[in-house]
Amino acid sequence: MRVVSTIKLIAIAFACSALPSLAHAQGYPAKPVRLVTPTGAGGSLDTMARVLAQKLTEIWGQQAFVENRPGGGGMIGAGAVAKSSPDGYTLLVASNGNLATTQALYRNVPYDPVRDFAPIVLVAANPYVLVGHPSIPAKNVRELIRLARAKPGQINVASSGNGSTPHLALELLKSMAGVRMLHVPYKTSSAGLTSVVSGETSLMFTGVVSGLPFVTNGRLRAIAVASDKRLSILPAVPTIAEDGVPGYEASNWAGMLAPAGTPAAVIDAVHAGVMKLLQMPDVRENFRKQGLEVLGGTPDEFGRFIRSEIAKWTKVVRESGAKVD
Repeated sequence: MRVVSTIKLIAIAFACSALPSLAHAQGYPAKPVRLVTPTGAGGSLDTMARVLAQKLTEIWGQQAFVENRPGGGGMIGAGAVAKSSPDGYTLLVASNGNLATTQALYRNVPYDPVRDFAPIVLVAANPYVLVGHPSIPAKNVRELIRLARAKPGQINVASSGNGSTPHLALELLKSMAGVRMLHVPYKTSSAGLTSVVSGETSLMFTGVVSGLPFVTNGRLRAIAVASDKRLSILPAVPTIAEDGVPGYEASNWAGMLAPAGTPAAVIDAVHAGVMKLLQMPDVRENFRKQGLEVLGGTPDEFGRFIRSEIAKWTKVVRESGAKVD
């Protein structure tokens, strides 16, 4: 009888401990929800976060708003969310640069992207396109690889800075294709792209929206896209994987996360809201114009994806010796 009574008491205690989380989740959100982006206003991540905030406000009938917390390579904003109360009212909208490459590139990162966050949903990806100056005698990846092997270290490739995703995309290509090319870092993406348009450098991995106008007017050539499938906005341009480097993929992706320990019911509520807005025609068109590919998926799938990306880019950083500016 004592054993049975003890078991009953444990069961009652467990049920009671779950009631606050359940009640909290059922009334969620009961106040404004803050979406923190670890970048400044006006960038692609900020623009995407503001679309999410607007639509979640409509869905929930409760305000969702964006708070920009730039600095420290994204570590300030992400670190602040990691230390926030795990109640669902402070969420993180972050990119692969904040979650997959930071640990490899920086010392003393104030958070662990796996341990300190609860993944909610992989929202979208901004695939890169490899563009080249028309003067370079390579119209596709196979020709580029042959050229790079014939002229090792002589092809100049611009990027938006040491340790940036375009830089790491180049290092991944060099490693997988077994070629040597010269990395030329610039302080901004626009400066790097300008160098390719002028012919100062030969190639660059750039966002589709940034590079497309120059491809359209013939000032740049779209050699390949870095995504795992062709893009609807550039259907005639092959992927790097299908044009000579099987398995290659590099993109600038973004997702939403909560502090670790956030109740599962709250995670599910946020996930449901984001998945609903990602199906809205106006959101999908907005993302398309930004060059974003709508993704989605479950929290578990996003968590596995983050871990795989960390492993992938940590290896690239280690083998290439890439460092931040």
